[in-house]
Amino acid sequence: MSQQGERHSGASGQEDDWWGQLYDDSAHDTGPAEAADTLDDRFASAVSASAGEDEGGGASGDAVADAVPPGARSGEGTLPRSPEPAPPREPPAPPSAPPPAPPPARTPGAAPWEPPAAPTGPVTFPPGPRPPNPEPEAPPSRTTAVPAPRPPDVSAVAPSGPAREAAAVSAPAVDAVAYVGDGPPTYDAEPTVLPVADPDDLGDLVADTVLDGARYGNSTLRAVSVRGDSARYRGEPRRDSLLTARFGTGESALVLVAMATGARATPGAHRAAAEACAWIGRAVGRSHQRLSEDIRAARRGDLKSGLHRLTDRSLGKLRAHAADLGIEPEEYAASLRCLLLPADPECRTRVFFGVGGGGLFRLRDGAWQDIEPQVSESASDAGPPVVGFGSVPPETPDGDRLTMDMGIITPPSPYEPAPEPPPREPFRFRASVARPGDALVLCSGGLAEPLRGEPELAAHLTQRWAKSGPPGLATFLADVQVRVKGYADDRTAAAVWEA
Repeated sequence: MSQQGERHSGASGQEDDWWGQLYDDSAHDTGPAEAADTLDDRFASAVSASAGEDEGGGASGDAVADAVPPGARSGEGTLPRSPEPAPPREPPAPPSAPPPAPPPARTPGAAPWEPPAAPTGPVTFPPGPRPPNPEPEAPPSRTTAVPAPRPPDVSAVAPSGPAREAAAVSAPAVDAVAYVGDGPPTYDAEPTVLPVADPDDLGDLVADTVLDGARYGNSTLRAVSVRGDSARYRGEPRRDSLLTARFGTGESALVLVAMATGARATPGAHRAAAEACAWIGRAVGRSHQRLSEDIRAARRGDLKSGLHRLTDRSLGKLRAHAADLGIEPEEYAASLRCLLLPADPECRTRVFFGVGGGGLFRLRDGAWQDIEPQVSESASDAGPPVVGFGSVPPETPDGDRLTMDMGIITPPSPYEPAPEPPPREPFRFRASVARPGDALVLCSGGLAEPLRGEPELAAHLTQRWAKSGPPGLATFLADVQVRVKGYADDRTAAAVWEA
């Protein structure tokens, strides 16, 4: 019977038997466990169990079976006693580490902080073999070192035999240079000082460099205007002005290249050059249809007279503007040089016209030709009076002189006309037929003078332009900017290559 007065039999009696054994007064107290149960013992037991699992599944199963009390395996209803702990097993020894590498050998007399003479490898791997010719190592630096680019394999890149000769032929003849002649020029090669600007007239500013180009039919055009080294150093504006324009469409179109240079050492010279280009451009644009027809029909006489008239009209407006400004016409003058190119691919006639100094050159068959139209001196200089043409004879037929020169200056008579202005520049005109491979160059005095005075510049441009074809815009600018000592004026040039 249970303590609550219930009677049990069979399986229920067996279930109550363990209760009596545990709480009956006749049961002895078990007391402290006989086996050691400290934290160190528990850790040693856990290490031993994990080591047994690593050695094999059987060891792990035996350890678990040993830890189960016999009563629990047999199904007896007694409280299991604390089993005898297995003696702690020694943890497996870690794999043997290789002996530490000897300290790196140092150069005798070297400081402790200096790098060793030979590089050392990782601790677990021996250092690899050194290259046959190692380069000396650089001293340690606090900055991050960027590895140098690996040089290309010459044997894999450089051709040999016929391929090498073909590559040498296709390579450019000569590289671009900064200057030619005896030595470098005095001025800097790049712009230094900007011109002074007027805040109320910013449209009067002139860019340091102007670059343009086009291609029509069989011709390729390159045009550039660069401020000279002297003007760059002194902060003066570019006196040269450049205008490139196309009038019309299709094969009847006409391309005009106009360049003008203002008078030296005069204020407003750049304005006079710009106005000259604008007025001749307006005049040619309004008459471009008639001019294009005359060029294609080879009417040379009509072209010369018509272009002469347009040029005089444009420069006459420039002189009238000088009078409006209250300055002398010579102080507000400009030289004007123009080139007309028809867009018709069947027409290879190139027409030059203008007034003033400069140059017109043609590069044909690897040689320069100066084709600037020559004007006779009698057309521009009348000279002194000639006997028999209005002058008084110095003496009579008998040999008596009519007057005696006493060296007294005679005052001008009020009835005599005012002195005539200085003679104007003669008009220049040339119409030429281009051949395939020609290069026609029209330039201002800033480039024409060094081309005539420095043979090395002409030879350099010959090598650059003779067989390589029309260059790109940047390359053409670099070629025109090749400097020559003693020539520091503005340079303006237009070149036409024939396909």
